[in-house]
Amino acid sequence: MALRNQVFIWIGLLLALILTLWIFRGILLPFVVGAALAYLLNPLVNQLQKWRFSRVWATVVVLLSVLTIVISLFFMFVPLIGQQIVGLIQRLPRYVGDLQELAVTWSPEINEWLGPERAAQLQTSLNDLARQALGFIATLPAELVNIGLTGAAVVGFAVLAPVVAFYLLLDWEGMVRGIDELLPKEHKGEVKGILREIDKSMAGVIRGQGSVLLLDAAFYATALSLIGLNYGLAVGLIAGLLSFIPFVGFAVGLGLSVGIALVQYAPNWWMIALVAGVYFFWQFIEGNILYPKLVGSSININPVWMMFALLGLGAIFGFVGLLLAVPMAAIASVLVRYGVRKYKESTLYLGPKRRASRDDAIP
Repeated sequence: MALRNQVFIWIGLLLALILTLWIFRGILLPFVVGAALAYLLNPLVNQLQKWRFSRVWATVVVLLSVLTIVISLFFMFVPLIGQQIVGLIQRLPRYVGDLQELAVTWSPEINEWLGPERAAQLQTSLNDLARQALGFIATLPAELVNIGLTGAAVVGFAVLAPVVAFYLLLDWEGMVRGIDELLPKEHKGEVKGILREIDKSMAGVIRGQGSVLLLDAAFYATALSLIGLNYGLAVGLIAGLLSFIPFVGFAVGLGLSVGIALVQYAPNWWMIALVAGVYFFWQFIEGNILYPKLVGSSININPVWMMFALLGLGAIFGFVGLLLAVPMAAIASVLVRYGVRKYKESTLYLGPKRRASRDDAIP
């Protein structure tokens, strides 16, 4: 088959996949989460199989163990976390108003430090922030409905996602064999090499980066609560869970925490500095220890492209797009690197003469 026909076929399959995802985007959430859960738990099921468990019993044991842990944590922490998040949302406009009052109180010092023009800009920014906070609170219920977070949808998701994960885990080996049989015979070795690289990148995204995200949330929530910051548990969890978007979790968490600390502790600047120091300290730990150890070099994606993928897929597919963005970006990066390697081996890059001499030099 000519290279041009192969390219057209693969582009057609990609467009068909995107169209299918877009058509069914409203019901994809439990299936996406179930597939991610199955991918995460498959190594544990394989390990139990090595210990002479059948595939069915290994799947049942692993899935029931995980569900027991999740449900226990839900009943232990969700009431407290939910209470703090609701309280933070209700209190957020008042915090913005308190910050405006502080700015007015400190206006002589701010004018002296920044100058009249920049001080006026700061006041305008605080006013805009107040309007945006009030607008966010007003539109939050509608946004939750838009992404499917209604009571019935949450119950359906909680039931359907584990069922999807169970059946995927049960037939995982059969699915792998089925995909292997569909690979083109002539290029089977090369395609399997690409799939292994994609699997490594996906493992870095889902397992490695997921571990970093959970550690971020646990540290921020614990540290801010120990300091005594109002709504520190909720703010820490928000910062940690948003850390899958490069720099966004850090920026949102730092902004919220310092804003609350200004209202709560001012003029005790040491406590405000301590709250900010929590974020800068953990950024150092994450960047130099956690990320290299847990993720390593498996994700070779520029943060700008990561943010583009999140915004682009989020705009097209909504909340499901946000969940799919990082894995899709990891897959795309593998395919782009493969395409660059093939381009550098082609006559389009080397030229006919250099390509011929290079082929002659290969024994």
